[in-house]
This record gives sequence, structure tokens and C-alpha cells, in this order.
Amino acid sequence: MAAIVDRDRIAVGLTGSTGGRPGWGRRRWQGLARLLLLLAGAVLFVFPFYYMVVLSLKRSPEVGPAGVVPVGLSLRNYVDIDQAIDLGRSLINSAIFTGGVLLCTVVFGLLAGYSLAQLRWRGKSVVFYAMLLLLALPFQLLIIPLYVLVARDFGLADSYLGMILPFAINSAAIFIFRQFFLQLPRELFEAARLDGASELRILATVVVPLSRPAIVTAMLVTFIGPWNEFLWPFLITKQAALQPLAVALANFMSNVMQRE
Repeated sequence: MAAIVDRDRIAVGLTGSTGGRPGWGRRRWQGLARLLLLLAGAVLFVFPFYYMVVLSLKRSPEVGPAGVVPVGLSLRNYVDIDQAIDLGRSLINSAIFTGGVLLCTVVFGLLAGYSLAQLRWRGKSVVFYAMLLLLALPFQLLIIPLYVLVARDFGLADSYLGMILPFAINSAAIFIFRQFFLQLPRELFEAARLDGASELRILATVVVPLSRPAIVTAMLVTFIGPWNEFLWPFLITKQAALQPLAVALANFMSNVMQRE
């Protein structure tokens, strides 16, 4: 008799009720509600991009609820923009600019982050706090001395290197790499040094393979900045053939407003 009672208690604990079906139904409704909530969040996230694409394909501008309906779509707008600013070339310029910044961010970020996290040298704390201070300074405060340095002293106006150079060192990426390297066991580096490996070899063969999550994070954090950057490429480039997409589109919109 006691064994039968214990078996019934176990069944009640597993199913949530004596029959089993009500507990299963409640879990099913909870899963369905969670799925509907996630779908609603996904729709809210995707809707601005959908609205942007549909409006860009409209033959005539329709702002408001009418713009949501995908009616009267055409690629004529993109053809007109391509004829005015060479859209493909502008995209290539943006890709070169963004790719160069990402490459410099990863290379210099790994070097600086490893130095700040694992090496001992005088003034390391001062450099780290100065780097944190740079995170609080807006880029616009440095744009005049940067323009004088890059355009006049270095002679890099109207060049890809001139666009990339001010963004080659990313303080946020250095901070990400430093914090990641601090979490790695110090015994790993000491064992490599005992085997006679140099610091650069340790960085290339030990640290970089372990740093893929930090590298991806730094690239994701950095990507949107140079891709949307307008002010610096606008100042440093005068030739339309070198202007990235943000500058080319701004010039196109300015010309359209002047004609109107």
C-alpha cells in the first residue's frame, strides 16, 4: 500500500496533476505564449528595415501608414542615384574604408591589449587611464588638429590612408582585448616563455587562436562607426571617386534640394 502511495506522489510531481494532461496543457500554452512574444519582438525589430526598403522603392514618396503597403514599387530610384553618384564606386569606397579600419582595429588592438594585460612596463597604468579618458572625448574636438596633421603635414588628403588613419587606434577595442586577456591563465604565458617563445610568437600562436570571441566582438562594435562616418571623409576627400557612401548620398541630396 505504501509503495502505491509513493508511486502516485511521484506521478503527481512529474505531471503537475493526478491526470497528467492539465500540466502538459499549461506548459504548451506557456511555450506558445513565449513563441508569440518572440515573434512580436522580431517583427518590431525588422519593421523599420522593411519600411525603409519599401519607401526606397516607391515611385512617389508616401509617408505614413500608406507607405507600409508594398504597392507601386520600382527600381527607378536606385537607377537615378547610380547615374548621379556612381553608387557602386561609393559602396566600394565605404567597404575599403570600413575594412581598413577593422583591420587596423584588430591588429593594433591585439598588440596594445596584450601589452596592457600581460606585459610589465613603466607607465602602463597611466597609458591605460589615458586611453579610458579618450573614450570620453568626442571625435569632433580632435578633428581640426587631425585635419592639419593628416592633410597638411602627412599630405594624405584625397587618399584611403588619410580616411583610415584617425580611426586606426580604437580605444574601445583595446579595452575589450585587455579585459579578455586578463581572464586568460597567466601560467599559459609563462609556459610559452619557458619554451623560449618570444612575445610576438606567443601572441600569434597562443593568444590569437583563443581570442576569436574578443575579435568578433571588437569588429562588431567597430563596424558601424566607419560605415556611417560622414564628417571626416567629407573633410579629407574632395574627389568624388574617393568618397564613401555616406558622403556621396549627402552630396546627392544636397544637389536635389538645390534643384528644387
